[in-house]
Amino acid sequence: MVRVIETTRVGRVTGAGSAGRTDERFGIHATDLGIMWDGGDGRVFVLFGDTYGPGWGGHGGGPDHADWRCNVLAFTSERQDLSGGLVLDAVVPGADGLATQVIARDPGRRDEATVIPNAGIAVDGTQYVQYMSVKQWGRPGHWTTNYAGIAVSGDGGVTWAKPERACWINRAERDHPFQIGAFTRDEDHVYLLGTTNGRFGDAHLARVDPGSVADARAYTYWTGNGWVRDEFLAAPVFSGPVGELSVAYNVHFGQWMAMHLDEARGAIVLRMAERLHGPWTEGQVVVSGAEYPALYGGYLHPWFSEGTDLCFLLSQWGPYNVFLMRSRLSG
Repeated sequence: MVRVIETTRVGRVTGAGSAGRTDERFGIHATDLGIMWDGGDGRVFVLFGDTYGPGWGGHGGGPDHADWRCNVLAFTSERQDLSGGLVLDAVVPGADGLATQVIARDPGRRDEATVIPNAGIAVDGTQYVQYMSVKQWGRPGHWTTNYAGIAVSGDGGVTWAKPERACWINRAERDHPFQIGAFTRDEDHVYLLGTTNGRFGDAHLARVDPGSVADARAYTYWTGNGWVRDEFLAAPVFSGPVGELSVAYNVHFGQWMAMHLDEARGAIVLRMAERLHGPWTEGQVVVSGAEYPALYGGYLHPWFSEGTDLCFLLSQWGPYNVFLMRSRLSG
C-alpha cells in the first residue's frame, strides 16, 4: 500500500513574497486554484481562478474593483527539484503587460458570476480547459453552475474559444455529474473525471477520442459495466465529498492517483487505483486543514507526480493565494 510519509510547504507561488514576485511582475496580488498540465511545448501551463490586483482586500476574494479577472494563465519551465519554490516565468499579458483574463465571460448571460477553470490538457498541440460558468456562490462548499464547458486554444494559450458544442448544461431539477472535472489520458482515450457543482458530489468517469475533446456529444460514460452516451447513467467510481480534483498516472507505483478536497474532513486527500474506473482506495490525508486552515485545491504538478515525491499546488482562503507543497510517499 502506498502511504504518505510527510507533507511540507515549499513556498508561496502567488502574491507578495512569492518566489516569482507575481504581484510586482504580473499584477497577481491574490488568486487561487492553479490547475497545471504539461503543455507539450516544454512548459507547464498554470491556470488560476478569480484574480485580484492592487486594492485587493487582504482576506479572501475581492473586491471586484481591485482589477478583478475571472482567470489568468501563467507558465513555468522549471524542471529542477523545486526546493527553491515554483517560479512563474511568464503570463498571457494584456495591453498593460500584466496578466489578463483568458477565458471570457459570456456577454449574453446576466446570471454568470464568474468563469472558473477546473482542468487542462494538451492534445496534439491544442490546449483544452474544462471550466464552469458559475451562476451563484452559496454557503461554503456550495455553488450553482449554469453549465460546464471546454475552452480551446490553438496558439499556446494566448487566445481561447468556447465552442457551443463543448457544453454540459446544468439544470435546476437535476445536478449534472460533470460540472467540475479533471483531465487525464492513456494511449487511446482522453478521460474526464467529473463531479457536480460544489464540493460534495461523487466522482464519475467519462472518456472521448483524443480528436473529439471539444465535442460534448462524443463522450461516453462509465456505468460500472460499460460505456454509454447518457451521462446521467454514469456510476460513481468513488464517493464524495469530492472537491477540486486532479488525476495523474504514477509510473513508479504503477497506479493512478487522484487528489482532491474532502470538505467533510477538512483535508486534501490522495486516492490510488490500478484502473481509472476503480476500485479506488479510501482518501488518505495529505494535508490537514488543522495545519493549513481553509485549504482547498490540490493540483498535481505533471512533472513531479511520477516518483516517490509529489509536488502540488494548494490554496488557502485567508491569504487567498497559492502555495507549492511536497509530499513524500512510500509503498
